[in-house]
Amino acid sequence: MTNPLSDASSRVGAGLRIGVLALQGDFREHIHAVEAAGATGVGIRRPSELDDIDGLIIPGGESTTIDKLSRIFEVRDPLQKRIAEGLPVYGSCAGMILLANEIADPATDLDGNPQQTFGGLDITVRRNAFGRQRESFETDLDFKGLDFSAGESGVDPVHAVFIRGPWVERVGPGVEVLAQVDPDHASHTATLHGVARIVAVRSGQLLATSFHPEVTGEKRVHELFIRMIRGEA
Repeated sequence: MTNPLSDASSRVGAGLRIGVLALQGDFREHIHAVEAAGATGVGIRRPSELDDIDGLIIPGGESTTIDKLSRIFEVRDPLQKRIAEGLPVYGSCAGMILLANEIADPATDLDGNPQQTFGGLDITVRRNAFGRQRESFETDLDFKGLDFSAGESGVDPVHAVFIRGPWVERVGPGVEVLAQVDPDHASHTATLHGVARIVAVRSGQLLATSFHPEVTGEKRVHELFIRMIRGEA
């Protein structure tokens, strides 16, 4: 199931320059998604490239690899500064992990040092919470904040693809839960243990999902992010 943009939605990003952290992961798909909404999408690899963007997407991939490369390319500290200054940022899958203030089960390097995050979201995430690659699954989610897409029958569910995705185990004050995987309706429930798991959150100008809307043709999550940048959501 896909949700292609309407004519109006395909122009919602006009005039905006949205960066996608392009150190590793599926950054190309995110660039295509924001360009489909009328924005200019640009890959970000250097600190100076953070200066001229209206928002940033941190893509899915390997959170530990993105963490390491962000320090090698010296983009980590400038990015943390921009986040603290209020830059709108959307993180999907690994991007959610990197926006979290805390990881319940961080990876460690050869010296035993835990992986780092950029932070900004007052949440605790668990890595690979839904299982390994072979346990990837798809399901439909009720997703708050998409009223702009409502039709005569209301807002269609978001079709979500989870590929070694994290979930959120704790949300702090000021963090809004946008979507959960319900164990009574999900297509893959072995790891849920009867508990609804948080898979999408928002806090101010920061948005994060455990899943990959960029791989299914689901454009509304990117449109929500663009509307957040414009102050319309």
